[in-house]
Amino acid sequence: MSISLCKLNQVSQDEFIDKLSGIFEHSPWVAAGAADERPFASVDELHAAMVAAVDRADETLRLGLIRAHPDLAGKVAIAGKLTPESTSEQKGAGLDSLTKDEYARFHGLNHAYTARFGFPFILAVRGHDKHSIMAAFERRLENDADAEMREALAQIARIGHFRLNDLVEE
Repeated sequence: MSISLCKLNQVSQDEFIDKLSGIFEHSPWVAAGAADERPFASVDELHAAMVAAVDRADETLRLGLIRAHPDLAGKVAIAGKLTPESTSEQKGAGLDSLTKDEYARFHGLNHAYTARFGFPFILAVRGHDKHSIMAAFERRLENDADAEMREALAQIARIGHFRLNDLVEE
């Protein structure tokens, strides 16, 4: 269900936040941080305002945003409890049809990553498959904590851009 940018610019602040609450996983504060900057001339401008809201947030909020994301091919996905957006994204990357061995590999990578960084591995999986995702996991496990936090936020911004383009029509 999409909404026009024109309409989104005109709705109440509460409706704006509600419509965009799924763009940044379980973090409606991001939409709230962009609401007062309306009207937006483009989806890219809206996205930039939402990313700026994340950039202005303190480290606790940014870490909460990162931690709001589910593990890729993790227990939440298997239980069918992902957000509709995450379900679609993980399914599109083939993470809903892993073999038992592939699932075990993802579980091990998720565990190693979370143990190292204290938050889940985040990757905008659109355009990826299970093999490229595992390769990114292994490569990013070599990052230091600051670099990985920046990368996680960059991936969240990319996910947000995809989701906005799916939801909002110019």
